[in-house]
Amino acid sequence: MSQPTERQPRETWGPYPLILAGAAVGVLAIFVANPRWGGFALGAVIMIAAALRFAGYGGQLAIRSRKNDVITLSLAGFVLVMTSLLLDNNELKAVILSLFAR
Repeated sequence: MSQPTERQPRETWGPYPLILAGAAVGVLAIFVANPRWGGFALGAVIMIAAALRFAGYGGQLAIRSRKNDVITLSLAGFVLVMTSLLLDNNELKAVILSLFAR
């Protein structure tokens, strides 16, 4: 195994194991406990990943540019959280649908 040099940067994992563990807990909660809370936890973990990527802790989370990663992760996390909140909540669902009604 070769030693990292200036031309070959050392590979860093950064917060990737923490995000991966949180996502695994969220998916496990979806299947074992309640899809609503599991989806909320998974969305929250993805938004935490977006915040860490925005703060500069890239590691293995850095796939594209920082701006692109933050926007993509934030939107995906927000959609998951909102979808999990809408499950079994008819009042909130009616309010959101009334916003799009003509």
